[in-house]
Amino acid sequence: MTGSGKTEVYLQACAQVLEREADGQILVLVPEINLTPQLEGNIRARFPGVMLATLHSSLSEGERMLHWLAAHQGRARIILGTRLSILASLPNLKLIVIDEEHDPSYKQQEGLRYSARDLAVWRARQLAIPIVLGSATPSLESWHHAGSGRYRKLELRERAVKDAVLPRVRLLDMERDKPKDGLTSHLVAALRQRMERGEQSLLFLNRRGYAPVISCDACGWVSDCTRCTSFMVLHKPEHRLRCHHCSLEMRIPRHCPTCGNVDLQPLGRGTQRVEEGLQQLFPEARILRIDADSTRRKGSAQAAFDTVHRGEVDILIGTQMVAKGHDFKKLTLVGILNPDTALFSQDYRASERLFAQLMQVAGRAGRAARNEGGSVSEVLVQTRYATHPLYAALVSHDYDRFANRELEDRRGAALPPYMYQALLRAEARELAIAIAFLEAARDCLAHEGITINDPIPMTMTRVHNVDRAQLLVESPSRPALQAFLKQWIVALREMKSRVKWSLEVDPLDI
Repeated sequence: MTGSGKTEVYLQACAQVLEREADGQILVLVPEINLTPQLEGNIRARFPGVMLATLHSSLSEGERMLHWLAAHQGRARIILGTRLSILASLPNLKLIVIDEEHDPSYKQQEGLRYSARDLAVWRARQLAIPIVLGSATPSLESWHHAGSGRYRKLELRERAVKDAVLPRVRLLDMERDKPKDGLTSHLVAALRQRMERGEQSLLFLNRRGYAPVISCDACGWVSDCTRCTSFMVLHKPEHRLRCHHCSLEMRIPRHCPTCGNVDLQPLGRGTQRVEEGLQQLFPEARILRIDADSTRRKGSAQAAFDTVHRGEVDILIGTQMVAKGHDFKKLTLVGILNPDTALFSQDYRASERLFAQLMQVAGRAGRAARNEGGSVSEVLVQTRYATHPLYAALVSHDYDRFANRELEDRRGAALPPYMYQALLRAEARELAIAIAFLEAARDCLAHEGITINDPIPMTMTRVHNVDRAQLLVESPSRPALQAFLKQWIVALREMKSRVKWSLEVDPLDI
């Protein structure tokens, strides 16, 4: 359950190891950098005399070296960090804790591709030490392992704070309550009610920028990126169009490049546009936006979260940065905007990610005891598909129901965790070259018992003027897949193609 005290479980497990093992070390992983300060504060408060090292990419090279060296020499007893920490040298490692184990951020998607969570499980098994995987919304792979007895499942079914109750989830049907400036009348009324009580509200929209695209009504022109198969996102405060894939930037055009029409319109909403609308709707409100654009400077994210914790914010607008791990004591309302797009994704993991995301962000509300008025915290989800089974499970806070149903669908479709996969990606200046390489790779080795699908362009086919294609390999047996991949890699290297290729086992994005 969100707010059930997982951090306290971690701290007590750490205390046992520190007391039992004279020189024992503990590795604690979190999925994102902005989650480290809060957990670091909890650890330092609980173990003031114990040396703590932190490892993540926001540290300077000098800081990272000193912390890595303290861990390597065994001086640091607790090591806290993001996914790269799993590669640290820890001579006396006795316990590993993975917080929010379901988070896709644990998977390194570029360069050396690895899953920090899976590597941690392997490392713990190699050392014969315990590992704790914590989450209110476990990945379906971990849930499957727990159900089959491979993992031991420990459940926290109540919130840790006395009198703290789960928020009530309500679905706002956008077909009946038509939104104005992206907000339904019910959500606006709920925001106003919280402001009158002196309570905090959170609006969650996992789309940064002002609008996903600008267009011309006269000729149909849209702000495409010239280097990627994606749109240039409007960032109104900076007066720029920006591609979130290749970082190309340009000024907002004064007129349509195709027909000269000066009436260009933004389509859709990002966090910046929601912020602008709220400032007009509630001019007296203290509004704060937290996303990758507003927290670019070092330390700015933690400063923003501290502002929320001090109660100096009435309405918080945020992306997935605010969805997990944060304990906002005065937050009693969460509004979720535009979640429906994930229901129609071609990615079979989209529903799992959406449900986890919504459960996590809903869990930010009602973490403290009820106030004097006894008001119940609320989560309001704006949707056009109020009868969807995913939302039904969300309303009842029933992860078990959602996960078991999703696993049945995966079993019927022969998808992970009932099937093991690897993905061969190829990049070239022309798509035909990448496809030709993958076709040759498909036919270069006998593969009895292994299914090799036809090569196809990637969903985001072109990034930074490079075309990309992929080839999916599947097998119901992991040993058989690994044996094939071992031989296949040798054969691929002997092909001596100029195509840049990479092979990823257990891919998250297909």
